This record gives sequence, C-alpha cells and structure tokens, in this order.
Amino acid sequence: MVIGAAAVTIMLQAAFYRHHLAAVVLTLLGLALSLASLLPASRYLPRPVTPLLVLDRFALFYVGLILAACIGVTLLSYGYLKIRTGEYEEFYALLLLATLGAMVLVTSSHFVSFFLGLELLSVSLYVLIAYVRTEGRPLEAGLKYLILAAASSAFLLFGMALIYAQAGTLAFGGAASWVRAGTDAPSLYLMTGLALMITGIGFKLAVVPFHMWTPDIYEGAPAPVTAFVATVSKGAMFAFALRFFNQTEGHGYRSLTLVFSLMAIASMFAGNLLALMQDNVKRILAYSSIAHLGYLLVALLAAGSLAVEAVTFYLVAYFVTTLGAFGIVAVLSGREGDADAMADYRALFWQRPGIACVFTAMLVSLAGIPLTAGFVGKFFIVTAGIGSALWGLVLVLVLNSAIGMFYYLRIIVTMFSQPSAGHLATTPAPLPAYTHGGAMVLAVLMLLLIWLGVFPGFMLRMIQQTAQSLL
Repeated sequence: MVIGAAAVTIMLQAAFYRHHLAAVVLTLLGLALSLASLLPASRYLPRPVTPLLVLDRFALFYVGLILAACIGVTLLSYGYLKIRTGEYEEFYALLLLATLGAMVLVTSSHFVSFFLGLELLSVSLYVLIAYVRTEGRPLEAGLKYLILAAASSAFLLFGMALIYAQAGTLAFGGAASWVRAGTDAPSLYLMTGLALMITGIGFKLAVVPFHMWTPDIYEGAPAPVTAFVATVSKGAMFAFALRFFNQTEGHGYRSLTLVFSLMAIASMFAGNLLALMQDNVKRILAYSSIAHLGYLLVALLAAGSLAVEAVTFYLVAYFVTTLGAFGIVAVLSGREGDADAMADYRALFWQRPGIACVFTAMLVSLAGIPLTAGFVGKFFIVTAGIGSALWGLVLVLVLNSAIGMFYYLRIIVTMFSQPSAGHLATTPAPLPAYTHGGAMVLAVLMLLLIWLGVFPGFMLRMIQQTAQSLL
C-alpha cells in the first residue's frame, strides 16, 4: 500500500509540479516508510493476505531486500538522469511500480497473484529500459524486451492454464496437495504445463537456453535500470521459484531435476565461456549473471533447509556485488552514453583510485575470492550441493568459478594498467553523474561486501529463521 501510494503521489506531483529532486525525495520516502513498516509486520507472521498472498518470514526478508536494493537504484538513478535532458519524474513512479510487482511475486501463494506481480514488474521494465528515448540503444533494448517478455508471459499463462485444468486449483498449496495425493503417473497436461512454466521462468531468470536477450538488454538499458533488472527482477523471480519448488516438492520429480540440472550446467558453461569473448563491460556482467544463475540452480536442486539458506545468502551477496558493479558504471557514465567500453576503464586506478578499488572489490566478490560476500555465498552453495550428493554439479561449479576469474581479472588488470605517456599528468575530468547519494550507495555496498565476507554470522542467523518459515 505504501509503495502504491508513493507511486500515485509522484504521478500527481509530476502533473502539478515537475521537479526531479522532489520526485527522488518522494520515492525515497515511500521506500523508507515501506521498509520501516516491515518491523511491526514481523510480529504478526505468518499471515495470509487474501487467498492470493502470504506474508511469512521468507516473504518479509525478500521484500526488505527488494526495498533496500530499490533505494540504492533510486540514488544511482538521480545522478545518472540529472545530466540528461528530459523529464524524469515518471521514471521514479515506474520504478516504484516495478518494485511493487517484485514484492507481489515474493509474497505470492496463488498463480493469479504471481501473474499479476509478474506483469506489473514486466510492463514497468519495458518503459524503464527505453526511458532515455533520446538514445538509440535503450529504445532498441526496450523493444526487444517487450517482444520476448510478452512471448514468455504467453508460455507461462498457457502453462498455468494446463496445470489448472489438471489440478482444478490455482493456489500453490492446492496444486501441491493434488500432486502429493496423486497415485498415477503425471499426466500429459501436468507435464506440458510444467514445461511451459519452466520456459517462462527460465526466460525471466535468463538461464540457458532462454538467455539470448540478456546481453542486448543489459548493454542497451540505462546502467541503473540494468542494475534493477539484474538484482530485483531476477531475485524476485528466483525467490518465487524457490517457494514454488519447495511447496510442490519438485525434488521428487526426476525429470524435473534432470531439466534443471542440464540448465544449470549449460548456464554455467555458456555464461562463463561467452563472457571471455566480450570487450564490453556491461555484456561481460550480463554473461556473468547467466553463470551466477547457474550456480543458484545448483543450490535450488539441493534439498533441505541448507539449500534455502544457500540460495538466500547467495542472492544477498549477488545483490550487493551486482548493484556495486553497475553503480560504478552509472557513476562513470556521461551525457554521451554509458561507460561500458573496456577503454573507459583503462588506467582508471591512476586517475580515480577510490572508484577503481570499489569496482575491484565487486569483481573479486563475483569471482568468489575469500574475505568477500561472494566467497561465503559460493561456499554455502558448494556445501548444499555436497550435502545432497550433487557431485557432478559441484565439480562443474568449481571448474566454472576458475574460468570466471579470467574475465574478472581482465577488467581489474585494465584498471590497474599503466597510463600512456602524458595520461597521468592530465587532471581527470569531473564525473558528471557523481552525486553524494551515489557515493554513499557505493560506500555502503563496499562495507556490506566486506562485512558479509568476514562476519556473516548475523545475516546467517536471520536467513536461518527465514528458511524455517518456508519448510
């Protein structure tokens, strides 16, 4: 309700008084109020909210994660958009609506609310990706996302219809009860419906073979929107998949686990190998995200509470590092376009050592180096995989982690390479997209990355309570 009211308030503000900073303040106020409301709400858990939504510790944790990420995206967006011509008040209303869609996804207990949340998120993203309409690449990316996301929604909708035709209910709990009570082999309706749903979910998560849109969208979208797509959109969909997989006891279906295993292996290899061939930083991070979703699928396939804890911790670490990486791209971007070419990062350390060090820390965390949040997250996934005897997937994960280090190190080496003659003496130009808010976001993310990597105990205890509510 708070997020919805904030979006309406910003639309009214844009109608009567256009002011970019005022829209940002209203957005942050709405997000902060919503985040603060989670604490009193936690005293009344679990609680169904109509037959469509459920508010339990699992949902509350992910809602908090989504809101915190959106605060970071908002602060980064202000600096990114203020240097561009145009009116950007509606951008923040759309950002709030997309956040609301993601919140509906993680609280869904019914296919109807799931589809409504997904469409609210997707329709807002169509516009957000193409919002900087004075440039060609965002428009192209928005159009591609519109066509492909619409196709994936059609698959999802048809899959849900087939499952409803078989189970006679759209509630997750009802469908799960019907599956558990069934004594016959799974019917053609059910298997086809599940296959279509996996297609739709696979597209939203951008796992192989439904990953083709990711590099183009990541490259074309404004850097803060890319950060939102990479974290909030994918994180909310994975949280939904985790809840649905556990409630329907997906581990019991050999064919289903085989499909997810093949997708995990293909995502890890394709994401890492294709990232090695890229010269564009946003495309490297796009292929890297495909590989990271493959790692997460390994944890999804592991059964038990450790699997839920591993997925949740890894997503927290992934949110921190990915927001930080795209936050650097946003801060370095100028009026002419995003700083996504490898040349934009050459000898960055010698001109802007602070930014280069933060970006290095984010890349090191994505590579899974010790003393970072990424290492602890990957350690938990490996532990969950070994605990469920997924030896083959764990070996593939370790091998791909080694492959992934090459392209992360390539960016780091570029940043620390020696400047050319006369380059060092040149005073670096001021960063047009720099704001105190953006700098604060990067500083907080840097601290979180180290804190989660060195002292993960507090976060782990919180995640363990979250996992218990799902099982």
